[in-house]
Amino acid sequence: MKKILLLIFLVSFTISAQKVDLSYYLPNERYNTEIPTPKEIIGHEIGEWHITHDKLVEYMKALAAASDRISIENRGTTYEGRPLILLTITAPNNHKRLEEIRQNHIKATNDASFDATNGPIVVYQGFSIHGNEPSGSNAAMAVAYYLAASLKSETQELLGNTVILFDPSFNPDGLQRFAYWANTNKSKNINPDPNDREYSEIWPRGRTNHYQFDMNRDWLPVQLPESKARIASFHKWLPNILTDHHEMGSNATFFFQPGIPSRTNPLTPQLNQNLTKEIATYHAKALDKIGSLYYSEESFDDFYYGKGSTFPDINGSIGILFEQASSRGHAQETVNGVLTFPFTIRNQVTAAFSTLEAAKKMRKKILHYQQDFYKESRDNGSKKAIVFGDEKDAAKSFHLAEVLKRHQIKIHDVKADFTKNGKTFKKGYSYVVPMNQKNQRLVKAMFDVRTTFKDSLFYDVSAWTFNHAFGVDYAENISLSKAGDEISKLEMKKGIVTFKSDYGYLMPWNEYYTPKALNAILQKGIRAKVSMKNFKNGGKDYDYGTIFIPVQNQELNANDLFQFLKETANESHLTINGVNTGLNEGIDLGSNNFSPITKPKVAMLVGDGIAGNDSGEIWHMLDQRFDMTLTRLDTRYFSRVNLQKYTAIIVPSSYNLGKSAEEKLRTWVRNGGTLIGYKNTARWLASKKFINLNFDSAKRDSIKNVSFENRRLQSGAQVIGGAIFEANIDRSHPINFGYKNDKIALFRNSTLFIKAAKDSYNNPIQYTNNPLLSGYISKENSKVIPNTVPFKAQGLGRGTVLVFTDNTNFRAFWFGTNKLLMNAIFFGDKM
Repeated sequence: MKKILLLIFLVSFTISAQKVDLSYYLPNERYNTEIPTPKEIIGHEIGEWHITHDKLVEYMKALAAASDRISIENRGTTYEGRPLILLTITAPNNHKRLEEIRQNHIKATNDASFDATNGPIVVYQGFSIHGNEPSGSNAAMAVAYYLAASLKSETQELLGNTVILFDPSFNPDGLQRFAYWANTNKSKNINPDPNDREYSEIWPRGRTNHYQFDMNRDWLPVQLPESKARIASFHKWLPNILTDHHEMGSNATFFFQPGIPSRTNPLTPQLNQNLTKEIATYHAKALDKIGSLYYSEESFDDFYYGKGSTFPDINGSIGILFEQASSRGHAQETVNGVLTFPFTIRNQVTAAFSTLEAAKKMRKKILHYQQDFYKESRDNGSKKAIVFGDEKDAAKSFHLAEVLKRHQIKIHDVKADFTKNGKTFKKGYSYVVPMNQKNQRLVKAMFDVRTTFKDSLFYDVSAWTFNHAFGVDYAENISLSKAGDEISKLEMKKGIVTFKSDYGYLMPWNEYYTPKALNAILQKGIRAKVSMKNFKNGGKDYDYGTIFIPVQNQELNANDLFQFLKETANESHLTINGVNTGLNEGIDLGSNNFSPITKPKVAMLVGDGIAGNDSGEIWHMLDQRFDMTLTRLDTRYFSRVNLQKYTAIIVPSSYNLGKSAEEKLRTWVRNGGTLIGYKNTARWLASKKFINLNFDSAKRDSIKNVSFENRRLQSGAQVIGGAIFEANIDRSHPINFGYKNDKIALFRNSTLFIKAAKDSYNNPIQYTNNPLLSGYISKENSKVIPNTVPFKAQGLGRGTVLVFTDNTNFRAFWFGTNKLLMNAIFFGDKM
């Protein structure tokens, strides 16, 4: 009998799932029949199939063509060439004067006397920044249709007082990837069994963009094309509310902000949180009406400003996160019953409408809040400045300045070279940022240093201090007299070769793009050597790691070599110095202390068991920044690959590669390969005797006075979610070639602690006695980390094994430690 009832239930579920139409999502009212429904354009009802990005764009274009309430723009493309569209939805009369409305809206943020309440409120609605959280982008079709077609007077009033910036897909590449997976694994008879293949994506899954970045961490660093387009739109309009529609675990319900109050960044005004809580009452009312379960203030946080729901909070706006329990396909059994894809879409539609209802009812209050936010920011700005730069690396400094410019932060050149706190800030290599400007709160947030916190748990990182991330020198409270002209257009330093030489060329290894240049030189078949010691040539000092390119015995003649190096220097934005003599102060150019460099052929393990974000960051850096070919070897077929051709193999964080991979890698290393392991791979390599590592761990006393309710908080507090630590470096060691300072700032989000070797020369990077620079670490872990090492090198046969305890390429904006991996690739055989 039970089996018969289950069969009846599943059959009825299947039938009902197929009969969902627009009436399931939208109110029963009159609609303009001239406006096409989604089905008329995409060929199926919303929720029947997962929308692919191309069909989503097709529908949005059709809406814009049919409705005088909607305009559409393409702001660029993703790495895979998909358009980054944005709809502007408002009343037809507003469209006729849209630029005037925008200018007045911005004027209110610059002039406290201007009446901000005369204009519309601006709401930015964005969907599915994680591609495998698709209910948002699917809901976007229903919301956009309603706003275009509703004939209700209340809708017309809403559009008259609101400009909606409508971003139907924050992550086109990820959305397309996941839609393909869900649709190709859909059965005619939808199977809600969570064990079905439909609900288990293959690696790297659809959450991320093309290079496997979590784009909901890039709102502040702005390193990806999708983020650049989105942030440009944000600053162009300065929306009053920004919503970010996500999904979470299938057994959850629906979440809307505020998050946990104690985990709000202290730089966020309390009034922001009060308004967020008031807006939440509209969400609750709307979800009550359709009988949907929800919760608020019990999870998630508003701490890291690189997330979509938190970034607005430091920019005078109100960011709101929505999290819907995910069907991760078309329907899935959960503790709350069968969760259907249409149900998840309906909740997102409901939250989108409740946001607009709140914006309509709270319009004047929210407009006043934004105006007051910027007035206070201007009034409280310091008449001082900050300065950052690197006297030997213009590119790193440029890229940090580039981030500030993307955020509409005013920056200046330095008027002349000067020294502060023992660091030289050189004209052309350094930038001054006045703190008496409109966006000074955002500047403070970017360079914030914080080591004490109300809470010990974080949804994401606890530190992101940009001068540490970019590895630049930094100083505060600088006189504005140090500032030169304001920079309206940033330009990178031009690369040059100082003169044509018949003897050789020297390329200092300090500039960020030197690995790109060296790779181009080696791939061209040009011989090059690296200096293992400091020296002086022609009155100029050269550091460890300087690259020497002799003229004689090259495949190119002297003229062709000169022309090629000119092109290379120009493309890599660096200076290559011609030399007339091999006679130096210190080692001469013919010395054995100049070691030959092998042309690199780099591979990396990817696939099941490998950290997707970490591997994507490495792929992105080598491919996009250094123009280096990277062979990605999938763990599925790794055992069948001949490794002989590869000089270096990178293994991002992994717990266990298996016996076959272990034996294959061991043989390859013994034959001369350089194996580079990150994070958990280091522990695996040690357990398999590739490298001798002694680990340490925090000693935890017995837990007292912690209730059953709070037991997880105690263990969660031991996590290092992302903090910044200081280490001493031995600049003579090849892993540190190119760094000018004796200390380095390192990002860490692991509790993998390696004890230092007895011999100091085997500890080229070692945490200081008091290493915490910014972020959270528990008392227990803070006792362990001092004087441990984040890097180890050891020979194995004719090869070398190198391990890093943490990510040197974090989220594409940790420029300051990228060179550690590049040194491992080019110079690993010299360690």
